[in-house]
Amino acid sequence: MTRCSLAIADDHELVARGLANLLAPFYEIVGVVHSGRELLELLGKAPVDCVLLDLSMPDQSGLEVLPEVKQRFPGSKVIMVTMHADRWLVQESLRRGADGYITKDDGIAQVREAIDAVLSGKHFVSARVPKHTDRTSLQALHPSMASLTPQQEKILLLLGEGLSSAAMGKAIGLTEATVAFHRANLRRKLGIDSELGLHRFAVLVRTFLPASPDGAGSPRSKGRLS
Repeated sequence: MTRCSLAIADDHELVARGLANLLAPFYEIVGVVHSGRELLELLGKAPVDCVLLDLSMPDQSGLEVLPEVKQRFPGSKVIMVTMHADRWLVQESLRRGADGYITKDDGIAQVREAIDAVLSGKHFVSARVPKHTDRTSLQALHPSMASLTPQQEKILLLLGEGLSSAAMGKAIGLTEATVAFHRANLRRKLGIDSELGLHRFAVLVRTFLPASPDGAGSPRSKGRLS
């Protein structure tokens, strides 16, 4: 009997390889990649039955690359994998074409259940995700988003675009030292313990609100995103 084929996209090497090792006895692991670009390249060479796609990756977030995966490879089921157990993000993922949504706190039995469900034509959402949410837009990503100042919001969005502190300073009229000060405050307010973690979160934020030096992309100016 032919085993179902699987691709895993996650920019954390240990997470991706660990997941692959746990699933290898049950599915054919076609490839493990660490960015949206690598995923598209892999699927172009070897389409798979199912993709486990990390919601937050450095070049393109999972939500950004998801529509292109579904358009170019409609036969591949896609399950979003994330640390965010949030109903709003589930709804947004399904709207963009995802077939399932699981959290990184789910056990391997739940991951297998999700894969088998989507391969049989069903949608699957982790039981860890609340049935309802009263949060909208970026507050669904982190409850402390509402406490950020407009300047911090701009810096977060520009960081998601890949700008350095020096480039951000030029874009919004601040010194590099002031930008670094705001970045440190962003980490403190969001409870993020590293610059890498802040960058990953900024990339996820960029999925919803493209950065704009004049503030047009600010969460306060956009309101609801859905």
